[in-house]
Amino acid sequence: MTEASRLPPRPTDAELEILRVLWDTGPATVREVLEALASRRPMGYTTVLKLLQIMTEKGLVLRNEEERAHVYRAGRERHETERQLVGDLLDRAFGGSASRLAMHALATKPSSAAEIAAIRRMLDEQSEGEK
Repeated sequence: MTEASRLPPRPTDAELEILRVLWDTGPATVREVLEALASRRPMGYTTVLKLLQIMTEKGLVLRNEEERAHVYRAGRERHETERQLVGDLLDRAFGGSASRLAMHALATKPSSAAEIAAIRRMLDEQSEGEK
């Protein structure tokens, strides 16, 4: 079994919004997820419930059924999902070229001085590791 086949499927945009809520707030009930989403994207209770049920089947979230109201939590850490999404984009859109991806990302949206400094540190660390 390859690493890619062990990963949960890539989340849809709506599923990613729910995952962001769970990463930011921690485990939550359907109602709590719905309330957190209200400011970003209006959704109905049954829509959020159905999405969480589908996400549970996909392995994107885990459900604790011990309490009356089921509590959901992200199945993977944020950085693991982000790495999977970037890796997929890297392969599909940039033919595996990290430099092309980075150049397009930096040209698309201005970065703060702190972000640029962090990128420089990462590049320096990677260069030192290659020596």
